[in-house]
Amino acid sequence: MPEGHSVHRLARQFADCFVGQSLAVSSPQGRFAEGAAALDGAVLEGARAHGKQLFLDFAGDRVLRSHLGLYGAWSFGGTERFRGASSIGAPRRIGEREAGDDAAAPTGRLRPPAPVGAVRVRLVGDEGWADLRGPTLCVLESRAEAEAARARLGPDPLDPGADPEPFVAAVLSSRRPVGVLLMDQAVLAGVGNIFRAESLFRCGVDPLRPGRSLDERTVRRLWAENVALMRVGARLGRIVTTDPADRPGVDETAARPEHAHYVYRRAGQPCRRCGTPVATGELAGRGLYWCPACQA
Repeated sequence: MPEGHSVHRLARQFADCFVGQSLAVSSPQGRFAEGAAALDGAVLEGARAHGKQLFLDFAGDRVLRSHLGLYGAWSFGGTERFRGASSIGAPRRIGEREAGDDAAAPTGRLRPPAPVGAVRVRLVGDEGWADLRGPTLCVLESRAEAEAARARLGPDPLDPGADPEPFVAAVLSSRRPVGVLLMDQAVLAGVGNIFRAESLFRCGVDPLRPGRSLDERTVRRLWAENVALMRVGARLGRIVTTDPADRPGVDETAARPEHAHYVYRRAGQPCRRCGTPVATGELAGRGLYWCPACQA
């Protein structure tokens, strides 16, 4: 599942490449046909992320709110003047090449290639297009409705103005395992399985410990670790959680999965810090990874 850093990158790309433009909106798959018709021709006024949800603010009190879930992704293409990532979200193969027919139609509107796969929403601007496939959520709402949805989420570590106090209070008052709390989007927005595993390792916290058994300093450190790790992810476009000393000779920009993580998907391999085999299990339906020694 794409984690919060990817959605913030999406918001930045929409802001850079589409905001201020009147967009042609369609639903090639047909499952968002009514919403697409209501948005077609509207000006995109803003793009923002909160946790794993993307909010595209259109003129006329309209917001396209989406959540990629496990399998969703936005793919992009355009003319030679379009600058942006070709795809952000779950890995997928959408065709042999991202570029298509870059010629403009007689009206001057960009003419993108025929949709590939089940495209829920297509947005076409002056120089580029964006296709959404496989989202868990894709709805058209008023700004008040979208704000109510955002308010139900916990604080987002990538929001510079985020207040960590609701997160701290929620963890310290809960009997649930901290490994569950970190993945609860109403407690902390944007953290997924990788950031959970890696932040708990870096803080030396057993994922099965009840939240209320932790001290406030540890909970605040968990917040700070996720802020730092997610900022790196947003900057690089990939999750790298290891310190340079634990991947000698490997720069963060070139770190492959075998170098990038301490415990995530390293079950049975020696801990990078102490050599103990990394343990694995399941918690609330998701894979769990931890070092039994470092996180005792």
